[in-house]
Amino acid sequence: MRRLTIAVIYNAEPPAVAEAPDDRASFGDLLRMIRHVARSLRSIGHRVHVVGVGHDLLAFQRKLTRIQPHVVFNQYDDAVVGASYEMRVASLVTMMGFPLTGSSPLALGITKSKYMCACLLVGAGVAIAPQPRLLETLRSVGQYAWEFPVIVRPAFEDSGLGLDTASVVTNKKTLREKVRQLLTEFRQPALAQKFLRGREFNVGIIGGNRPRVLPLAEVDYSRLPSTAQPIMSYAAKWIETSEEYRLTSVHCPATVEVVLAAKIRQVALAAFVAVGAWGYARVDMRLDGEGEPVVLEVNCNPCIDAGIGLARSAEVAGIPYPKLLDIIVRAALESHRRDVTMALPPRLVGSIALPRGRATPEP
Repeated sequence: MRRLTIAVIYNAEPPAVAEAPDDRASFGDLLRMIRHVARSLRSIGHRVHVVGVGHDLLAFQRKLTRIQPHVVFNQYDDAVVGASYEMRVASLVTMMGFPLTGSSPLALGITKSKYMCACLLVGAGVAIAPQPRLLETLRSVGQYAWEFPVIVRPAFEDSGLGLDTASVVTNKKTLREKVRQLLTEFRQPALAQKFLRGREFNVGIIGGNRPRVLPLAEVDYSRLPSTAQPIMSYAAKWIETSEEYRLTSVHCPATVEVVLAAKIRQVALAAFVAVGAWGYARVDMRLDGEGEPVVLEVNCNPCIDAGIGLARSAEVAGIPYPKLLDIIVRAALESHRRDVTMALPPRLVGSIALPRGRATPEP
């Protein structure tokens, strides 16, 4: 195996406000993960440099130029509400000529905008949660006929930011109140969609020209009290002391009948291709009222912390953590990257154009 020089980059700007000690999405947890990523890549023979990205982008460029990495392992994530630096940092590295792990700047930008991503998926023939609506003003709530319940979230955030127990609303009054709160607190439009109560799945996908679908994971909300909404809120994802976190679990591999599992994999892979994802991604899905899988969200460059999320699905597939990281690195070096010159896949009857080569879903 060729030994590579790898620069692991991350957002080195600490948060402006104090973080809760029980928040697993904290800056301290980020640093711990970055150290583990670096150690794991070194354990399989690579030379690794950890490079923080701060406000001095000229210094960042000088560091990369001095290191001359074969690959830049992109772990840069926005830490400021409403920021869009993920796409810009990825663009900077790409323009410097260094191969970059994960998805392209274009794919990162598309999936950062939840409404734009939803529209793209619809145009590509991929099933999504119904009635996505971008609400830029409080007045816009009254411009639509609504089918409740509706789930409301910030239009440009991920990692569950802005999702809480009040995010599922059942009438226009509470919808208006929630939209007002999001417009004020997050200073960005709100995205509202029909809320689906069906089973929820996380589908990890890794690889480049021949993407591989990992074993399915299912989110289990059955232990939540009947008064709680079954959603993956920020607290359910990250706040260890919260009731949502303690009573929400993820089962991987999920117990799913064969035909449904095949449908879930097909829809997830179609969404992965449609947005131009590359290297690794997670597609979050639910079953609609007819029991058919629909896409809630496509997460390019999702969290790769060991033991959770994508890494957990890889472990179930027999892929150790260092090997997972190496697969992500090797995908960045593949020639003819589909995501670099992405065009909207042609809409086909009942399917979608897949990348060159045969995709390999996990049984």
